[in-house]
Amino acid sequence: MVPELKRFHAYLLLERSLSANTIEAYLNDVAKLLDYLNQQGLSYLDATYENLQSFFFMLAELGIQARSQARMMSGVKSFYGYLLREEVIEANPTTLLEMPKLGRHLPSVLSVEEIDALKATVDMSKAEGARNRAMIEVAYSCGLRVSELVGLKISDIYADEGFIKVEGKGSKQRLVPISETALNDIKLYLLDRNALPVIKKESADVLFLNRRGSMLTRQMFFTIIKQCALQAGIKTVISPHTLRHSFATHLLEGGANLRVIQEMLGHSSIQTTEIYTHMGAQYLRETILMCHPRNKID
Repeated sequence: MVPELKRFHAYLLLERSLSANTIEAYLNDVAKLLDYLNQQGLSYLDATYENLQSFFFMLAELGIQARSQARMMSGVKSFYGYLLREEVIEANPTTLLEMPKLGRHLPSVLSVEEIDALKATVDMSKAEGARNRAMIEVAYSCGLRVSELVGLKISDIYADEGFIKVEGKGSKQRLVPISETALNDIKLYLLDRNALPVIKKESADVLFLNRRGSMLTRQMFFTIIKQCALQAGIKTVISPHTLRHSFATHLLEGGANLRVIQEMLGHSSIQTTEIYTHMGAQYLRETILMCHPRNKID
């Protein structure tokens, strides 16, 4: 830990009398900022308003929930306020800091309980039941774009290793860890898939098929999600993207490194393209196991 963070910890505990949970959240949030700055060869002492604004733009681009962004900003502002108070810095770069505005509304984020409620609405007695349940779980557990989900191939699933191979934008491939919950849902669905009367030749390796043996369309999964949300009584307007943003937010709140989240989303921000560092596959898997709610079930 950076020495100044240790002193900041003492300040939060002794002088501000914050709760242990709030202190832990502030320290984790500041640590994420320091890691981001370090990637760009910057010290927190040299960070400017523009550097910090870029950090929060990146959070927004990743789809991190507004509530989480606000909490992180509170922690960062407290840290720099402390540095100014202790005369470690001469000017506070967070004074004019505001939540970034991207000109678009970020999708909502569901809780783990709401995602479970979505899955629970699926009628497993229907032919498409196991498929729909597996699609919801894979979309959430792996943070996939809807195009990546419907294009997923059976040969891209490495169940023993706990990974799937995903082809994202620009035909870029990446390995994404997959939870046991998702793998189990896929195994159950494959029993129904293999019983389809016909599977089109061009879709022989495609995982998720419609009843005619062809690859599902993106629009069909939108319809599935909308119907499940309605039946689950979820009032928020959601789409398949909501599951992807829930994945990112839950990882962040679980303590995952921002670079790891970027890697698993296949997301290359304009602010981070030049300093992008590819994580090792095993490190990504360890992060999922430690930080994603699906892997914290006893």
